[in-house]
Amino acid sequence: MSQQPQHRDAEGSEKDGNLRSREVTDGPDRAPHRSMFRAMGFDDDALESPMVGVPNPAADVTPCNVHLDSVADAAIEGVEGAGGMPIEFGTVTVSDAISMGTEGMKASLISREVIADSVELVSFGERMDALVTVAGCDKNLPGMMMAAIRTDLPSVFVYGGTILPGHHEGRDVTVQDVFEGVGAYSQGDISREELDSLERDACPGAGSCAGMYTANTMASMSEALGLAPLGSASAPAESDARLDVARRAGEAVMHCIEEDLRPSDVLSKESFENAIALQMALGGSTNAVLHLPALAAEAGIDLSLQDFNEIGARTPHICHLRPGGAGVMADLHEQGGVPVVLRRLLDAGLLHGDAMTVTGKTLEESLAALDLPEDSAIDSDLVQTVENPIHDEGAIKVLSGNLAPDGAVLKVTGDDKLHHEGPARVFEDEESAMKWVQEGNIESGDVIIIRNEGPRGGPGMREMLGVTAAVVGQGHEDDVALITDGRFSGATRGPMIGHAAPEAFVGGPIAALEDGDTVRVDVPDRTIETDLSDEELDSRLDAWEQPEANYQSGVLAKYGRDFGSAANGAVTNPGVKRD
Repeated sequence: MSQQPQHRDAEGSEKDGNLRSREVTDGPDRAPHRSMFRAMGFDDDALESPMVGVPNPAADVTPCNVHLDSVADAAIEGVEGAGGMPIEFGTVTVSDAISMGTEGMKASLISREVIADSVELVSFGERMDALVTVAGCDKNLPGMMMAAIRTDLPSVFVYGGTILPGHHEGRDVTVQDVFEGVGAYSQGDISREELDSLERDACPGAGSCAGMYTANTMASMSEALGLAPLGSASAPAESDARLDVARRAGEAVMHCIEEDLRPSDVLSKESFENAIALQMALGGSTNAVLHLPALAAEAGIDLSLQDFNEIGARTPHICHLRPGGAGVMADLHEQGGVPVVLRRLLDAGLLHGDAMTVTGKTLEESLAALDLPEDSAIDSDLVQTVENPIHDEGAIKVLSGNLAPDGAVLKVTGDDKLHHEGPARVFEDEESAMKWVQEGNIESGDVIIIRNEGPRGGPGMREMLGVTAAVVGQGHEDDVALITDGRFSGATRGPMIGHAAPEAFVGGPIAALEDGDTVRVDVPDRTIETDLSDEELDSRLDAWEQPEANYQSGVLAKYGRDFGSAANGAVTNPGVKRD
């Protein structure tokens, strides 16, 4: 049934309608409540309108979010223009790039949960009717989408947009280049002055990191899932097009209220399969293999790691985007954005065209309504055809074996036929591994093992771009592998395998490895194994003792205790599938 705004007559009685906000705005007994609203400048017209929450994680802690007030303002303008009562409120963010390589990175994944929890709390407590969720940095995006799904209020997702690439010595650069420059500097391949110059050029303004890293990946996923209008993900942060996207989102949420269109009406197993297919084609971040299962769990939709392998096996990788290619999100925008990739996948029969979107139209109908460039006009150096892909299979591979029986995740950025075998170099945390790498100890063939960095063991499953970039920066992109129960930035490249599950902290097999043990990675077979016998593995694990939790109080202790396995999205919500 459609939700129509309720109105109060002169006596304060209610007319037809069932908006939840009427619990705080209608009738004589709500005079004190209305008085509070009036103190904030809301008038009779506003109080007779649907109440739309605009959660905004604007902050000066990251360029991804520093501009979000202007994005939220545009969304508010759209809500007001369409007859709604917008109410902005704040929530947290953590800069992944700035916390990277420090103990503070443990807060990143936890911030996803805090965002979802806080938006749920405010919208529930204030009896809001709908949401326009605004997001910038990596964990903002899944956190906001999780909140929309959990509350199941009419909702439209708005991305804050990508940063533009920097320019350094005649080439485009991103923060990925700076992280890899640290590795090059440690080997003496570039000078301190060259690293300083690169640092100053890489990030020219506001917006999320420029490549197909985690934020841009999850923004793209929002389109494929149907939670954001098609074409909304790619406009740069510092552009009029980004404000237009936000303004239209504010207008669109009012349509959702009128039609009573909610996330539960939009999301289906098919929409998640569409998102996975898009991730494979784009070469998106491994973090999507964490966040999509978490979103599916909130929606009550069964999504397994095997779904990623099955869809990846039939979906080619067709986009030359960083970190595996040279292009950035702004380049994709110039070619028509995410919809040009979706159209190619749909035409090849690789998407469910009848999946619903937040506009009330199907994915196929929404694509048909867009004015996109002809396929022949799209730069083939950036987006290839399905018939002539970069890789025949998707860029994301889920590996399994006696080191990760519940799965581990790799993004192919180079050789998709990789076989790697070598001795384990075992570290109990990221810091000790980084020190070892920077001291120049790597040898060709090594398999670096970093454990006790999983959702519970870290806690918080740190991203390790500092270590992986240092390895690559020292010239070992193809001949050194890294395996961890932690995770990676979307900017990571090379044979870097994360999300090993079960994690070491709960007694996963990675806890049994010792220096010198042989480890094998086989990408075509999608296996990750040690040559230890089952009996030897079992014997070592029987002797293993769980380490003491790193934090005994505070937010890290609380969420660390509640995290589920990375194989199921590392969720903390007690009402969804955990382990």
